Amino acid sequence: MDTSLGAGESCPRWDTDSADRRVSCASCPFQTRSDGKRCPRGDPKEPCTDELGNMGLFPAGQGGDLQSDHAGLAGNEDFQPRIIPYQKDPNKQHNKVLRTRYINTELGIRERLLVSVLTSRSSLNTLAVAVNRTVAHYFHRTFFFTGLRSTKLPHGMTVVAHGDDRPVWLMYETVRYLHQHHGADYDWFYLVQDDTYTQAERLTRLVDHLSAGQDLYMGRAEEFIGGDERARYCHSGYGYLLSRSLLARLQPHLDSCRNDILSVRPDEWLGRCIIDYLGISCVEVHQEIPYNYFELGKNADPEREESPRFKNAFTVHPVPEPDLMYRLHKQFCQFELEQTYRQIQQLQVQISDLSELTPEGKAGATWPIGISPPFRPKTRFEVINWDYFTEEHMYSCSNGAPKCELKGVDRADVTAVLETAVERLNERYQPQLRFRKQRLLSGYRRFDPMRGMEYTLDLALEAFTQKGHSQVIAKRVELLRPLSAIEIIPMPYVTEATQVQVILPVTTSDQDFVGNFLDTYVMNALDTHDNVLLTFLFIYNQFDAQRVSQADIFAGVKSMIGEVEKRYDNVKIPWISVKTEVPSQVKLMDIISKKHPVDTLFFMASVWTEVNGDFLNRCRMNTISSWQVFFPIHFQEYNPSIMYRDQQPSAVDSSFTSNSLRDGHFDRHIFDEACFYNADYMAARTKMVADILDNDELLESMDIYDTFVRYSGLHVFRAVEPALVQKYVRRTCNPRFSEDIYQRCVLSNLEGLASRSHLAMALFEQEQANST
Repeated sequence: MDTSLGAGESCPRWDTDSADRRVSCASCPFQTRSDGKRCPRGDPKEPCTDELGNMGLFPAGQGGDLQSDHAGLAGNEDFQPRIIPYQKDPNKQHNKVLRTRYINTELGIRERLLVSVLTSRSSLNTLAVAVNRTVAHYFHRTFFFTGLRSTKLPHGMTVVAHGDDRPVWLMYETVRYLHQHHGADYDWFYLVQDDTYTQAERLTRLVDHLSAGQDLYMGRAEEFIGGDERARYCHSGYGYLLSRSLLARLQPHLDSCRNDILSVRPDEWLGRCIIDYLGISCVEVHQEIPYNYFELGKNADPEREESPRFKNAFTVHPVPEPDLMYRLHKQFCQFELEQTYRQIQQLQVQISDLSELTPEGKAGATWPIGISPPFRPKTRFEVINWDYFTEEHMYSCSNGAPKCELKGVDRADVTAVLETAVERLNERYQPQLRFRKQRLLSGYRRFDPMRGMEYTLDLALEAFTQKGHSQVIAKRVELLRPLSAIEIIPMPYVTEATQVQVILPVTTSDQDFVGNFLDTYVMNALDTHDNVLLTFLFIYNQFDAQRVSQADIFAGVKSMIGEVEKRYDNVKIPWISVKTEVPSQVKLMDIISKKHPVDTLFFMASVWTEVNGDFLNRCRMNTISSWQVFFPIHFQEYNPSIMYRDQQPSAVDSSFTSNSLRDGHFDRHIFDEACFYNADYMAARTKMVADILDNDELLESMDIYDTFVRYSGLHVFRAVEPALVQKYVRRTCNPRFSEDIYQRCVLSNLEGLASRSHLAMALFEQEQANST
C-alpha cells in the first residue's frame, strides 16, 4: 500500500495489533499547508520544511523515502515509537489550538465493524426485518442495501436504495457506497444476505481478534467454476469480512471490474475482482482463527440440532422464513447463556481456590462467590433494616402503616423468590430428596446498596425420599438478587457555559441575613466572573406597602445593593417589589417568569444559601430543558449554641473554617432551592389552570416542587448537594401555607437544632443542674 504523502493528505498511521506488536501513530504532529510544506500542527507560524526527514521524524539519511521506511517498519517486530519533543519559542505569541469535541476524532479512533445486509424489495419487510430485530442492536451501524425501494419502508431501519435490481450492479454500488461514505470510519465491513442468520456476539469477538492493518477477505471459500483451483471467492450466503485497507485498495478498480468481469453471482463477481486486481483470495482461517459457518438443511429444527458445527457457527444459511430466523436466534441465545453460566462457575471455582491463599483463608471468600461483600455500617444510624413479610402481608409499608396487603410488584417479587428457593433446593439435594413448599413461615428482605436485594426465608417444606416416604420439615434459606441489569439512561447534551438567573425572595424577617448572602455572592460569583445574574424579590405585607413612600422597610438592603453596583461597573442587580400576605413560590414565580425569556435557567435561592461555583455548575449540569429539573438537598448547620456551648469562640470559629461540611445534616424537609428552565415552568403552570378555576387556594397550598411533580412529565431530580451549605437559622413557619408545607417547616426547625448525641448531653446536663 502506498503511504506517501501529498498536499492535503493526512499522516501515515499504523493500527494497534497485539499480535504483531505494531503501535498506532495516534495523532499526527504535522499538517500540510496549501503550498505542500509540512508544519507543526497547531502553530501555522512555525517554519516549514519540504521533507519529513528534516523535521526529525526519521534518522539521518532515511527521511527521503517514506514508503520504503513504512515497509521496513511493518516487518520489524521490535519497532518502538520515539517521542519527538516540540520546542516552542517563548518570544512568539502562543496561538490557541482548536481541539475537537471528541477524543476519538482527534486520535483517529474508528469504530470496529459496520454491517451491510443485501436485500430486495420483495424481502425487505419480511426477512430484512427479522435480521434487523435479531442482530442489528448488537452492532454500531447496520445498513440494508436494496435495488428498488419498497412502497412502505420498515420503521427503525437504515435502507439505501441504488435504483437497480441487477445483483452485480447492487454489489458494485454497495461496495462503492461503503468506501465513499464510511471507508474512514470503520475497520471492518461485513456483507451478508438477508436470508442468513448471524450470531452477532461471536462475529464481534472474531473481529476483535483480527488486526485491521492488513488486507483480509474472509468467509466461506468457494471455487470458481472452471477456474484456478487455488483461487477462492467468499460465498455471500454465509457472509464475509472485508478489511478497511482492502476496501481502499479495491476502490480504484471497481469501474474496471464492472466493465470487464462478467458474472451472474454478485459474490463471485466481487471475488474475481479482488483476485484479479489485488491478488487476494478468500480464506476461512486466518492466524489460526476459523470462520465458522453452518449450512441448514431443509425442514431443519434448530431446537434439535446438536452438532458442534452448528453450536459454534457464526452464520447459518439458508433461512427462508422469518419465523425460522427468530427460532435460530432463540437457540443461539440459549447457547450463549449456557456458556456464560459455565464461565461463571469456572470463575467461582478459581476464586474459591485462590481464597485459601489469602490471610483470611476460606472464610474470607464472600457469599455468593464473586459478589461484593455486605455493607458494613460504621454507626448504628447506618444499619439497614430488614422488612418482615408473609405470603399475604407486608409489615413495613410506604405510607407508615404497620401492616398492609402484599400486592403488585411486591407480591410478584415474593412469589418469584419462593419458587426460586424451592427450585435451588431440589437442584442441590436431588435425587436423594425432593422438596415441595407447603407455606412460608416468615420472610425478611433488605436492599443492600453494595449487593442487591437480600432475602431470608423460613419455609415449611414437605421432603420426599427416593422410596416415597415424606416428612414436613422447616428449612431456612438465604437468597440474593444481585445488582446486575444496569441500564444507561441517555441524556441530552448540557454545558457549563449556561447563564444562571438567581432569584432571591426576601421578606421583612429575612433582611438581616441579606448582607451575608451578598458577601458570599460577590466573592464566589462576581470576583470569579461567573456567568450568573441576581434578581431580588422584595415581599411587602399590606402595612409595609402603604408606608413605603415614608419609610421603606427594605431601604437598608437596597443600599447594600447600590454599594455592590458601585464596586462593579458592569454589574446591575435589579429588584422587584411584590405585595402579598402569603408569599408562595408559585405566586412569586408567576411574576418572575413573565419578565424573562423562555430559555432562562432559574435558581430559586434563599437568603441563607451560600452560592458558589461548584453548586452553580451542578445546577447547570443537572437541569436539562424539557427533560429534568433539579431540587438540591442543602446541608444545614446545627445550632452553634448547642453544639459548641462548652467551647471558646475562637475554637468555634476555627472548627467552622477547617471543614467544608461543618456539624450539621442534609435537610430533607425543605424544598425552597430549585433549578429549572422557564419554559418547563410555564408548561407545568399552564396545566394548572383548570385546577385553579376549581380551587382558588391551590396557589397558596403548593410550592414549585409539587407543581413539577403533579403537572409536568419531567424527571424531578432530588439529591443531596454538599456544595450548598446554609448557616443555622430558625425558620419562620407561616401558618397560612398548606398543612404539608407548614409541617415540613416545623420538622426542619426541630431536626436542625443539633445531633442526637448533643441533644442528649444537653438534656443530661440540664437534669444534673436541676437535681442539684
